[in-house]
Amino acid sequence: MPEINDNLVLICGKSASGKSASLMQLKNPQGVIYLNCEAGKKLPFRSKFKELVVTDPFQVEDAFMQVEEMDDVHTIVIDSLNYLMDMYETQHVLTSANTMQAWGEYTQFFKRLMQKYVASSTKNVIFLAHVVDQLNEGEMITETKVPAKGAIKNQGVESYFSTILYAKKRKIKDLKDFNNDLLTISPEDEALGFKYVYQTKLTKDTVNERIRNPMGMWDTKETFIDNNAQSVIDRLIEYYG
Repeated sequence: MPEINDNLVLICGKSASGKSASLMQLKNPQGVIYLNCEAGKKLPFRSKFKELVVTDPFQVEDAFMQVEEMDDVHTIVIDSLNYLMDMYETQHVLTSANTMQAWGEYTQFFKRLMQKYVASSTKNVIFLAHVVDQLNEGEMITETKVPAKGAIKNQGVESYFSTILYAKKRKIKDLKDFNNDLLTISPEDEALGFKYVYQTKLTKDTVNERIRNPMGMWDTKETFIDNNAQSVIDRLIEYYG
């Protein structure tokens, strides 16, 4: 088994930033396992994904094991990481007679998911996550990051990912300096005056966000691209060969 999954990506963003919609163009959608951790909330498009509504966090571990035996599945999507961990807290921490021990198990659940099931998976793995703005009191700056509890808060969720993109809604005029083959401005975008995009690289205005990618994976012109998860998977495959 491989010790690391090259095709692993974390797609972050605030509410209504186009995170879920960015899954719409995944190739061969019948080969996508979509793990819905948000109480069965519907995707914003009609999908042909194999969908599972997760009602217990341990179902995610089971899904990873089962999918390894399914040759027709190429991608696993977890939507979203926040709701998955909130579910664990509700079901297995707050109901525990020993909450200190339960918080330790909460941390171990996340570590086991990432270090065992995700790292050894032979499938593309896409996590979606919500971000919030939080004050870093030590440096007196506002950081945008995936919120976490327990010991995970100290390490940061993002420390487990080498490819992190932010889904955003940007004004068309702010994209004029980033023409590239992966950024398409449609007539509808022009009419609306904005476009849903992925941000792949930090800019001077976003230095306190946790966007991260392997060196040289994206050109500076590709700082903003269409919010298309398939293009990211394609680039990862190209980058790692």
